[in-house]
Amino acid sequence: MHDHVTYDYAIIRVVPKVEREEFVNVGAIVSCATRKFLEARIELNPQRLLALDPSLDLETVKGHLDTIPIICAGKTQAGPIGQLPQRERFDWLVAPRSTIIQTSRVHTGLCRDLPAVIEHLLATMVRPLPCPLGERVKS
Repeated sequence: MHDHVTYDYAIIRVVPKVEREEFVNVGAIVSCATRKFLEARIELNPQRLLALDPSLDLETVKGHLDTIPIICAGKTQAGPIGQLPQRERFDWLVAPRSTIIQTSRVHTGLCRDLPAVIEHLLATMVRPLPCPLGERVKS
């Protein structure tokens, strides 16, 4: 059984109109130096993004988001960034930007199961909340 380890994470968001500062959470990045762990998972919800900006180029956004897990994995198709040491790749991915794809501030946690952390972050921060039974949004 593994002991608890500290990890850092950030939520990945898409900000369709940067000047409006509205965003949709689309993924999570988790880093743990102790376990040599760096992983990102993306769950894009096109309807939520198009609600903020119907003219958004979803294919371009998806293409950029698809590179994040590749950079985390250190694959050669990630180019020079993908060849950096693991922690430097995390720092590069979470550096503040004023572009359509951004991340939250970096947060720290303590856990035993890093893949479970990513699943928890996706469930609580990325996936839409279920609508309580009987309640519907009126248009």
